[in-house]
Amino acid sequence: MVTVRPFNGLRPAKGLADKIASPPYDVLDSDEARVIVTENPLSFLRVVKPEVDLDPSIDLYNSKVYEQGAFNLRHLMEHGEMIQENKPAFYFYSQIMGDHSQVGLIGTVSAEDYRNNLIKKHEFTRKVKEEDRIRHIETQNAQCGPVFLTYPDVPEFNALQKRICVETVPEYDFTSPDGIRHILWLVNEDEDIETIKGIFRDVPCLYVADGHHRSAAGTIVAERRCKNNIHHTGNEEYNYFLAVIFPKSQMKIMPYNRVVADLNGNSEDEFKEKICRKFNISENTLPSPDCRLKYSMYLHGRWYCLEPKDSSFPASDPVKSLDASILQENLLNPVLGIDDPRTSDRIKFVGGIRGTEELERLVDSGKYKVAFSLFPTSIDQLIEVAESGNVMPPKSTWFEPKLRSGIVVHLL
Repeated sequence: MVTVRPFNGLRPAKGLADKIASPPYDVLDSDEARVIVTENPLSFLRVVKPEVDLDPSIDLYNSKVYEQGAFNLRHLMEHGEMIQENKPAFYFYSQIMGDHSQVGLIGTVSAEDYRNNLIKKHEFTRKVKEEDRIRHIETQNAQCGPVFLTYPDVPEFNALQKRICVETVPEYDFTSPDGIRHILWLVNEDEDIETIKGIFRDVPCLYVADGHHRSAAGTIVAERRCKNNIHHTGNEEYNYFLAVIFPKSQMKIMPYNRVVADLNGNSEDEFKEKICRKFNISENTLPSPDCRLKYSMYLHGRWYCLEPKDSSFPASDPVKSLDASILQENLLNPVLGIDDPRTSDRIKFVGGIRGTEELERLVDSGKYKVAFSLFPTSIDQLIEVAESGNVMPPKSTWFEPKLRSGIVVHLL
């Protein structure tokens, strides 16, 4: 029921993948990216965060930023550092982080499927970020950052993937500076390609794990180009956007924690007293909760355990029963005054990959007053919310490992 198709990928020349492949654009700031490209001029950050080549005072939405990214991509192609496949192909992409490994299929998915909700979402998107991604795609005439998708396991597909990855010599096998191993296999045999396409035609839907703005942007670009092409057929590359698709069983979600700058005018005693209206609170030695419906709170050098009272949330509601929702509706909003976490400058979200030590550091620094460590949202909860047609609170999921940009690019 979903369309997944191969494409003529643009990818690093032999021996250059470890230098070109970069972190995605949204996991580091411009200053951090500038340090990386100074040490490694081939880094794909010069394409996905092209402000690194411009004056640091430049507005990130200045047209020169997008034009610089397009120039840098062309430079990689013209100098033979990135080469386009001579026939459509799929790719298997393995990531190994510690004792966790996952293998996804790199291909393109249909913008029409996205419009028809066969590619299901669980987050709202912001227009300003959509437009930013659209401008990157349009100016570069390419999709350089893949969307991260998942689906319920298909045993036939898992067996095919294992066979190909055993029998085929990988195109790339390198370890990135963060210690994650990346392996890429080319899938270009016609029989394998047709088998993969056929398997996904029987998959009822896909779910966006990460990359809601990229998928929305890819769909909007498809709509705009369709309207402007009087010879539109539906087979053009712009009708599809770049994705890496992982089976559900291999997904790893880490917590997305919160720190807040102040106690909203409350003393510590007043703050704890107000918390007790909706939570049971006790001192705790665990900086990370060991199950759902528990939170670890760091305040004034001490960890506390918070457990929501049964009356504080509707257990049958797939959204309101999420740990992030319960914390927002019963503490962050009514007690700390964070009514819109998307826009408030008093709250900071900290990905679980940074550990609870980062929460302690931020609070102990005096810049923040209180921190909350959450239990990770499960992939089943994500799918349940997506199936219900609802959306999660912002920053409910942190997926690791992150997909590298520049491993394979989709040219339009």
